[in-house]
Parts: sequence; structure tokens; C-alpha cells
Amino acid sequence: MNWNQMWKTTSLLAVTAMLGTTLAGCGNTGSNSTTSAAGSSASKGDNTLVVYSAGPEGLAKKIEAGFEAKTGIQVEMFQGTTGKVLSRMEAEKSNPVVDVVVLASLPSMQSMAKEGLTLPYPAAANHDKLVKDWSDANGNYFSYSASALGIVYNTKQVKTPPTSWEELTKPQWKDKVNIPDPSLSGSALDFITGYLSVKGDSGWSLFQQYKQNGVAMAGANQEALDPVVTGAKDVVVAGVDYMAYKAKKDGEPVDIVYPSEGTVISPRPAAIIKTTKHEEQAKQFIDYLLSDEAQQLVAKASLLPGRTDIKADNRANLSDIKTYPVKWDWMDEHGADVAARFTELYK
Repeated sequence: MNWNQMWKTTSLLAVTAMLGTTLAGCGNTGSNSTTSAAGSSASKGDNTLVVYSAGPEGLAKKIEAGFEAKTGIQVEMFQGTTGKVLSRMEAEKSNPVVDVVVLASLPSMQSMAKEGLTLPYPAAANHDKLVKDWSDANGNYFSYSASALGIVYNTKQVKTPPTSWEELTKPQWKDKVNIPDPSLSGSALDFITGYLSVKGDSGWSLFQQYKQNGVAMAGANQEALDPVVTGAKDVVVAGVDYMAYKAKKDGEPVDIVYPSEGTVISPRPAAIIKTTKHEEQAKQFIDYLLSDEAQQLVAKASLLPGRTDIKADNRANLSDIKTYPVKWDWMDEHGADVAARFTELYK
């Protein structure tokens, strides 16, 4: 599967968003994406690294600052959703400028590696401490963090939160639930394809029942969460957990549960792009992502650290979350078809 294919088989909304990002170049694309001068010049100095990152914004900025302080290398960063990052890379493929890419979807990164677009770095520092299922054994990509998908709910309006995915098909939840758009959210696509990789074609019945019960496809992750924060909706299904933890910490009336039958983890892989002209600087960036310092930043941002020896103290850790035995290769292979079928169902 072409690494950008799944992001082309999308709704008009997604296409518009992607084109807006590409045409805007280095302009501000809203609260979920930030840009610097990344890609604005044809050549970069030896002390500059271009990074395209699928958030989260606060963590990305702290990692940028920490890396610059440690190495003296200047980072020029474009930030957006996974779809926007891949769309920008597609637009620039005849004249690539990006050195390192961070995505919020492991299958998308797997596709890039299969097509030979990544530069292996098997000697990356601390690579042996990473969760093995989330990273490439040959060093093509490294999942430095992850999020788990759960049921995020408004605590003022929901006194007894649902404890299973199927519960949200019941009449009491009619027209009260959002789900992120998998054409805009890599983690939402991970959830849907991961669920189907376990359940098979019969798994579509859940999403069909969601549609019949008034579940609304509501933009990317933040757009799906915001109405729950305000009380316009009660629940986000397949909500990104670190966003819920952050909102709760900020005093918003939200919390999260992980369904008892299991859920999907969405790793956030980073890779050096093969066309980089700054290989050594890019390797230093990967090393920093996997360092004690950066992994502690990950933990403080309420994400799951990529390393097994570092735990977060402000959220559920990997050992606390029951997960489905997803089939990553299946998810990669079928991502485009799943995204197209899902967006057609929710038109």
C-alpha cells in the first residue's frame, strides 16, 4: 500500500484540510498544528534539522527546546496531524526537505519503511529498552511514546461511565457520542483497523450500530473531545488518553475508562527520512527522543513512554491497560480500504 494512500481516500473535509495545510505553507493552521520556517529554504545549514511531527504540541516544543539546548542544533518544526504531515511530505516529494518524521500511526510508518523511505539507524541509543512490538528491529523507526484509546466522558453528565465499546450502542447513549475522523486522526485509524484486525469483518457491526445510534464523526481528536468538555456531547469513543488526562489536570470535567474487553495502543514512531542531508544531526535527534531526559518529558505529558524501564506517575501505564492482540501488518495493508469504508458509512 502506498504510504499516503489512506490519507487520499478521505472525505471532502479531510482533503480540504490537507490542501489548506499545503497551500498555507508555513502559516498557522490552528490549535492542533504549529509551523516554523520548516521547508522554507532550498538548503539548510549543517546545524539545522527539519522535523515534521504529529504532536502533541506542548511535548513537541519541549523536546525541540531540550534537543537544541543539549546539542546546539537548531530545529525547524512543522506540526500537524498524521494526515497533514503525510500530505505535506507528498506535496514535497519532488524536493524533500524533511529530515525526521514523527507520526501518530504505526501502520503509516510501517508503510514508509516498506517502501524504503526511511534511513535505518540500528545503533540508536537505548533502542534495546523500547517496547519491541512498537519499533522496527532493523532500526527503520522507533516508537518513542504511545497513547491508548479509551472512552472519554464528561463527569458532570455521566455518573456511571460505560465500561465496554458495545455499551455505547444502547439507546441511553443515542446522539451523545463522538468518534474522531480516521482520515484526520492516525490514532483513530489505528483503533478502527486494530479492532477489525482482531474481530474480522464482523467487527464492522459495531461501527454500523454506532452510526445507527447517532455517533457523530467529529474531526480530529481535539475536535471530537471539545464538545465533551463543554457538555454538548457526553462521550468520545476511541478518545486519545493523554488528551483526556491533560484536560482533567487542567480542571475540565472529563475522565477516561479503558473498556474491560481491551483496547488499542497507538504508538508514535519517529524515523529518519532517507533523503536527509543531515544524517548525523538526525541520528542525534533520535538518540535524544530515546534518552532519559526526553522519556521523562513524555511521561510528564501523560503519554506512555516508549521505553519499558520508564513509567508515568500521572496516568495508567502499559501494564495497567488490557489491550487487543492487534495485527499491525493487517492494519497497514487494509488501512486505506478501512478509512474509505468508514468515512462512507459516516457521511
